[in-house]
Amino acid sequence: MYLYCFDEVKHITKELVRIPSVVKTSGEAKCAKWIYEFYNELPYFQENPDQLNLIQTIDDEIERYIVISHVKGTKGNSNRALILMGHLDTVGVEDFGSIKEYAFDPDRLQEILKEMKLAEEVIKDIESGQYMFGRGALDMKSGVAGHMYLTKYFSEHPEEFDGHLITLAACDEEDNSHGVLTALKVFKEMKEEGLEFIACINADYSTPYHEEDENRYIYFGTIGKLLPSFYVVGEEAHVGQAFSGLDPNLLIAELTRLISYNPELCDESQGEVTIPPVSLKQSDFKDKYTVQTALSAYSYYNFFTHSMTPKDVMDKMKEKGEEAFDNVIEYLNNSYKKFCRRANYPYKNLCWKKRVYTWDEFYNELHIVHGDRFKLYMDSFAKELNQRDPSLDLREFSVKIVEEAWKWSIDKSPAIIIYFSSTYNARIEMTGESDLERNLMDSVTKSIDLVRNYSDEPIVTRMFYPYISDTSFMSLSDSPDDILYLEKNMPAWGSKYVYDMEAVMAVDVPVVNIGTYGKDGHKMTERVHMKHTFEIVPNITYNSIKNLLG
Repeated sequence: MYLYCFDEVKHITKELVRIPSVVKTSGEAKCAKWIYEFYNELPYFQENPDQLNLIQTIDDEIERYIVISHVKGTKGNSNRALILMGHLDTVGVEDFGSIKEYAFDPDRLQEILKEMKLAEEVIKDIESGQYMFGRGALDMKSGVAGHMYLTKYFSEHPEEFDGHLITLAACDEEDNSHGVLTALKVFKEMKEEGLEFIACINADYSTPYHEEDENRYIYFGTIGKLLPSFYVVGEEAHVGQAFSGLDPNLLIAELTRLISYNPELCDESQGEVTIPPVSLKQSDFKDKYTVQTALSAYSYYNFFTHSMTPKDVMDKMKEKGEEAFDNVIEYLNNSYKKFCRRANYPYKNLCWKKRVYTWDEFYNELHIVHGDRFKLYMDSFAKELNQRDPSLDLREFSVKIVEEAWKWSIDKSPAIIIYFSSTYNARIEMTGESDLERNLMDSVTKSIDLVRNYSDEPIVTRMFYPYISDTSFMSLSDSPDDILYLEKNMPAWGSKYVYDMEAVMAVDVPVVNIGTYGKDGHKMTERVHMKHTFEIVPNITYNSIKNLLG
């Protein structure tokens, strides 16, 4: 069966885009309430009000909400349940510059963009009339709109399926995932009440891999993401005696050279390769200008995974840390030797020693030296820091913990401490070994076959969704030991962050991303391809639901 849903999904998308819901702003709550009211006006939920919930997020620093709807099929009495999920928040609009007031107005924005000097491809897409522009149009309010349409449709036609359709619109996907973490608690309760989760369909965005790529993609599984971080302590020096110290910024720069964009650090599985790591932050801790070199600095790097565990990533980062330290010591000695030769000074070898720790190694060393007094102090410091400033960014919080621990170090010579400092996005690798995975893969493949004749471009399946998404919280390919290793190397664990493995494994379903398609996500020229997203995608999802809950 094929649904002609273009106009309705387009209308819902435009209404959602018009609500500014930048992450960590009040717009997230406003958008969630609009979605809730959309559902609340449907006859099904007026007759079954207990199956629609607007839920405030748990342990959050601001007021925001998720929306969970629940439609029961009447074709049978099955307890099988399928989750549709998407996020309602967007990134900011600073990139729009002087036209940011139009970022959430698809019609007006497109007219303004026509008058700007843009890339030829963007101009071509504007003139084609096939795209809708606007912040969140692609990432991913059009995906949420498709799910809202399907929820409405199935609420009017519950006789078409046997089971339960659960739809989640989550906030905070673009930051620390408070939305999906709150939803996991609800899903766990649903499971305890008898629901049997069989699959999760996300609708996050996809985009071409290169200029000549015309494929439309469906993704089984998802990429994982870690944020290996480096706290580097050097030795201060007056700039007039620069060689008497070790600039931590030089070590950070060498770390970035060795890690950022390095294809040797790509992860590969099932013939698919991740984007290499890239630097997301590097800075020292000087808060004002002086003629003294910095004492310490830090950096962190996005690291995608397909098969690597947290330990695998840490092992590679420690190798790069040691290599960077060796390179900097050699570079400094070579530079000093050349300087001494030019200045006619006697040369003496700079006797810096390489010291590279994981957070677990550094913490345990201090614990051995200072005993439980150190552990109790650090636990108290972390808890008080979070209570004093709960809105503190998780990355900043983590480095403050490491800074504080360094104060206990007896050896103050230069060192690198490596740790993880962000939300853990689990990799999910689908192999087809379980019945649930095979059923989902077969159902989606059949749906694609049914719908592909309506598509103007090829529809292709791949095995890892290539961007960070809330899908990572629906299952787990890493082992409990892998999570334990992550815990031991996360300074914020237990005080500001915990990965709730029990809640994740309570859901534990195979995942697929049947999502929006367009270009330039997170850019001023973000745009969604309307026919594919407003018509093809909902139909692939619709028929997948029918195949799974037929």
